[in-house]
Amino acid sequence: MTYLSRLDLHESVRKEAAALLQARLSDALDLEAQTKQAHWNVKGPHFLQLHELFDRIHDEVEGFVDLIAERITALGHVADGRVQTTAARSALYEYPLQAVDGVAHLKALAGALAQFGARARADIETATGVGDADTADLFTQVSRECDKQLWMLEAHLVTGEAAG
Repeated sequence: MTYLSRLDLHESVRKEAAALLQARLSDALDLEAQTKQAHWNVKGPHFLQLHELFDRIHDEVEGFVDLIAERITALGHVADGRVQTTAARSALYEYPLQAVDGVAHLKALAGALAQFGARARADIETATGVGDADTADLFTQVSRECDKQLWMLEAHLVTGEAAG
């Protein structure tokens, strides 16, 4: 579904870019839910620190969701953020329901965030190839912030042996 836009990108470019963005929107919505899953359910000696970290990462991912969805609509397409679409189309690992302690949640979120970042990086090249530099720039922004959040998670997983 599209609407008439005066945007100077050809409809075929907008359609391809919107499809890329929609794929990442489904992943971002899943990632957003996964961060809340960790936030609500983390237990253990570092509970408060991780509870707050997961909430901050959620806020960053929520920003990705909004940025991606708004670009889809700016291209004249409809951003599909329905739960059914997200569940059917997310390419991320399924969050382990048995995760309880901080390490399990950190590993699960780090894996999903790394997947999401890798897909966003691949989409930079694809968006450039179809002729949408602005969407490529959006994916660059998202991947850069994704890398930062992954660093925040992985810093908690480093042990004395791994650091040396």
